Amino acid sequence: MTDTNTTLVWFRQDLRLTDNPALSEAIKVGNPILPVYIWDPESEGAWAAGGATRSWLYHSLKSLDTDLQKLGSHLVILTGDSLETLQKLVQENNTTHVFWNRRYEPDIIERDKQIKESLTHEGLTVKSFNASLLKEPWEIQNKSGLPFKVFTPFWKTHDAEPNPYPVYAKPKSIPSPSSWPKSTDLDDLKLLPKLGWDNGFYERFTPGEAAAHKELKGFASGIVDAYSDGRNRPDLRGTSRLSPHLHFGEISPRTIYNHIHALNETISKGSRVFLSEIGWREFAYHLIYHFPFTTDQPLREEFSQFPWEEDDRRLVAWQKGMTGVPMVDAGMRELYATGWMHNRVRMIVASFLVKNLMLPWQRGAEWFWDTLVDADLASNSLGWQWTAGCGADAAPYFRVFNPVLQGKKFDPDGEYVRRWIPELSKVPTKFIHDPWNAPPEILAYAGVIIGEHYPKKIVSLSESRARALQAYDTIKKTA
Repeated sequence: MTDTNTTLVWFRQDLRLTDNPALSEAIKVGNPILPVYIWDPESEGAWAAGGATRSWLYHSLKSLDTDLQKLGSHLVILTGDSLETLQKLVQENNTTHVFWNRRYEPDIIERDKQIKESLTHEGLTVKSFNASLLKEPWEIQNKSGLPFKVFTPFWKTHDAEPNPYPVYAKPKSIPSPSSWPKSTDLDDLKLLPKLGWDNGFYERFTPGEAAAHKELKGFASGIVDAYSDGRNRPDLRGTSRLSPHLHFGEISPRTIYNHIHALNETISKGSRVFLSEIGWREFAYHLIYHFPFTTDQPLREEFSQFPWEEDDRRLVAWQKGMTGVPMVDAGMRELYATGWMHNRVRMIVASFLVKNLMLPWQRGAEWFWDTLVDADLASNSLGWQWTAGCGADAAPYFRVFNPVLQGKKFDPDGEYVRRWIPELSKVPTKFIHDPWNAPPEILAYAGVIIGEHYPKKIVSLSESRARALQAYDTIKKTA
C-alpha cells in the first residue's frame, strides 16, 4: 500500500498519451498516477468486444504499457467488475481522485453513471472528459433544440466554429507511486485467438499510438488530396485506415482534424471530404447517444414491420464470401482475412445482405461486430441502418447497390476481386465481375467451372432487387 495520495487514471478506449484529457488533468493534481485498465466484458452487455477487436486490444494495451514505461510509469491491468475493482484500488492505494475519458455506448453510460455516483459518495473527486469526439453529442442541436436526424445540417452546425480544436500535449513524465498494486499478466486475458486467424491483421495494420500517428502523416502527405475519388477504389490505397486507431483511442479526432487543417491554408477538396467522414463518425455518436435503442432496433418505427427473412444458409454463404457474386465475396473474404473492409465494399456487401437476400440488418451488424478490428457500436449501427433504409439520413429505399456495376466502376481492372478470389484470377477483366456471363470457352480457358471452382449465384440480382423494392414500397405506403 502506498503511503501518499494517488490519482487513478482509468484507461478504456483512449489508449494513448497524446491528447488524453484524463491523464493530463490527473497530472495537474500533483499526486502519483496509477494508470489502470480493467477487463470487464460482462459490463459491456450484448456488445462486448468481438474476436477481431480483442486481438487488436491485446497489442494496443501492450503498446500503451511500453509508452508508459518510457515515462517512468506502467499500466496496471486488472480483471473483474469495474466498480468493485476501482473501489478496491481506491482503498488500497490512498486514492483521492479518479479520472477517465467518456464512452457513449448505452450500457456503458449507465455503468459509468453508477460508478461515478458511488465513488463520489465515498468522498473521492471523480471527473470524466471528452477524449473521443470533436464535440459532445449533447452540444449540437437543431433550431428546435432537438437532435439532428440528417447529416448535412448536423455537420454544418457542428463545423461552424473556428478551428483548430485544443489538444493536450503528450506528458514528458508521469509521477509514479512508491509501490504498485499487483497487475494481471496481459496474456491471462486470453484476448488472442488460439488458432492465430488474426495473423493477416498485422500485415496491414500496426496497433498503437506511434503507428496511428505514422498512418496519419503518411495519409496526409500523399493520399488525402485525392481522397474524394480514391476513397471509392478498393483496388488502390485511397483511404486513411485510421478507423481502428480511432476506435481504440490511439489517436484523437481532434489531432486528426487539426493535422489536416494545418496542411494548407486553403483546404483541398479531398481534405474536406475526408473531414466529413470524421463528421459521419461524430453523427453516429450523436445518434447513439440520443437514440440508444438504435443498436438493435430501427430508428424509423415503421420498419419494425418490415418482412425480413431468416435464412441461415444464405447468411453463412454471405459470411464466408461464397455468394457467387465476386465483388461481394471479395469484400467478405478481405474482412475475414484482415479484420477490415474497404468502405465502398462495406456498402456493397451490406446492400446485398439486406436487399438482395432480404436478411435482417442486425445479422450483418452482428457479423461486422465480431470480425472488424474497427468495430464501433455507433458507426456500425448507423451504417447498417443507413443501408437498410430504417435509420437517420437513410439511403433511399429504391437504392439497391448493383455489385456488378459497382465492381466495374470501382474495381475496373478486377485487381481487388483477383486478390481475394484467386480461383477467378485468370478470368478476363470483361467478365471478372459477372463470370456467369462469360462464354463457356472463356471460362474453360480460365480454368473455372461455375458451381465447382466458384459458386453459382445464390440469388438472381434482378429478381431479388425487384422483390426488395416491392417490400420497401409496402413500408413506404404505411410510413
